[in-house]
Amino acid sequence: MAETSAPLRCLVVDDDPLAIQIVENCVSNTPFLHHVASCESAVAAAEILRQQPIDVLFLDVEMPLMSGLDLLRTLQDPPLVVLITSNKGYAVEAFEHDVLDYIVKPISYARFLKAAQKALETVQAHSTESDAIEATQNPEFTFVKVDSRLVKVLFDEIRYVEALGDYVHIVTGQSKLIVYSTMRAVEEKFPASLFVRVHRSFIVNLKRVQTIEDNTIILDNKHIPIGQTYLREVFQRLNKF
Repeated sequence: MAETSAPLRCLVVDDDPLAIQIVENCVSNTPFLHHVASCESAVAAAEILRQQPIDVLFLDVEMPLMSGLDLLRTLQDPPLVVLITSNKGYAVEAFEHDVLDYIVKPISYARFLKAAQKALETVQAHSTESDAIEATQNPEFTFVKVDSRLVKVLFDEIRYVEALGDYVHIVTGQSKLIVYSTMRAVEEKFPASLFVRVHRSFIVNLKRVQTIEDNTIILDNKHIPIGQTYLREVFQRLNKF
């Protein structure tokens, strides 16, 4: 994610060239946004997202070959997403994909600005993630911020991490720590040799995995699903562990 002092990098995706032009004009008139690229298909967008960092994705839902929602299903760690569509009926499904906002066409600048400001506030809020999970050179433990306290947690004792809204639950054998953070921050600061992302909402300790059945990890009687986009990496990691 971009630093809060730098403009947020934007990708615009819509199969309607006129709609792209409208969104591009909105972006150019918003000082804290920077237009990186535009494309007319989700397939092209997927390639751009692989090649360069994007902070905010302005994404049309209804596109041929691959819809906007289909694109979101393929992304392991999507940027902030603002869906754009002419059909209000997608609102419920958009919520299931954790999108930041939902704009119904025709797009007004006032409505666009509201979504953009929400993106900026989200980035600013997450800029304090490093204060919640302290970086450490010690491979055995880290410190996490719980309320106003820094709590030492041994990596070996962590069973799994679960995302719940703007927080993560770090579950050990003795406790469940609620930390204001994102899964990305956890991935960056927990040792990759020991932890693996298995789902948008779960990271597990490889040492604690007991059984895998029907693409579900069973760990301390907790059933954790393996997301389709994570399957290959999870099994590769387990085979090497």
